[in-house]
Amino acid sequence: MLPLLLLLASLLSQYVGAASAKSLFPLVGAEGVTALRVGLAALMLAAILRPWRSRPGRGDLRNLLVYGTTLGAMNLSIYRAMELIPIGIAIAIEVTGPLAVALIGSRRLKDFLWIACAAVGLALLLPLQQAATALDPVGVAYAAAAALCWALYIVFGKRASSLPGGQAVAWGMLVAASFTVPLGIAHAGGGLLVPSVLAAGLAVAALSSMLPYTLEMMALRRLPGAVFGLAVSASPAVAALIGFLMLGERLSWVQWAAIACIMCASAGSALGKAAGDAKAG
Repeated sequence: MLPLLLLLASLLSQYVGAASAKSLFPLVGAEGVTALRVGLAALMLAAILRPWRSRPGRGDLRNLLVYGTTLGAMNLSIYRAMELIPIGIAIAIEVTGPLAVALIGSRRLKDFLWIACAAVGLALLLPLQQAATALDPVGVAYAAAAALCWALYIVFGKRASSLPGGQAVAWGMLVAASFTVPLGIAHAGGGLLVPSVLAAGLAVAALSSMLPYTLEMMALRRLPGAVFGLAVSASPAVAALIGFLMLGERLSWVQWAAIACIMCASAGSALGKAAGDAKAG
């Protein structure tokens, strides 16, 4: 039970951090919050891991640059999405990125079922309806951009993961900070240095980056990858619940059904991968 509790704590921490970040949007905007989260997390990771002790080679450097760029773009895109649409829906769209990475190239019939399930969920979320619950199309577009960045983040993060001691994360966060921090300063200026905003940004950085990363690493040592994938598939529901409790974001039954479809697709993909790995073993 302990690894599962660690994963649950990781998800709760991440989305409490996201809800806290959303409360800062009126003060410094999504760009400012991204600068605080990424910049402060980069400083904390650099202080703890000291990545300069082993310099990356040329091949690693290219992967780290793409990895860090997608990491920064993913944070900025998802925060821009959260400005315009509920957190749970933004996360549901975002998780289709890693789902696509897991399903690309698959020829199993069951995997096509999960693709169809995810497609139904996305179709239900697309802002095609005229009702009051229709989503902002710009917010949906930003969430889709975050999904694409997450997919690239997985591909290039895996290539950069050969660096020892979690240094890929530290270098990647520094690369992400190199453009998100100037962008945030240009947008919010001195507002980022207001003590209350800076303190809240530090809390967001710890809750959304430092603490979840640490808890996930502890859980991964004790859990099979498939169980981890199943737990992570609950992310949209956890995010939606936190959004309701902390921000009062209420979703329609259609939106909940869409989230359920995407969660089922993600969970089914994780189980299918575990079954495939077992047969291969």
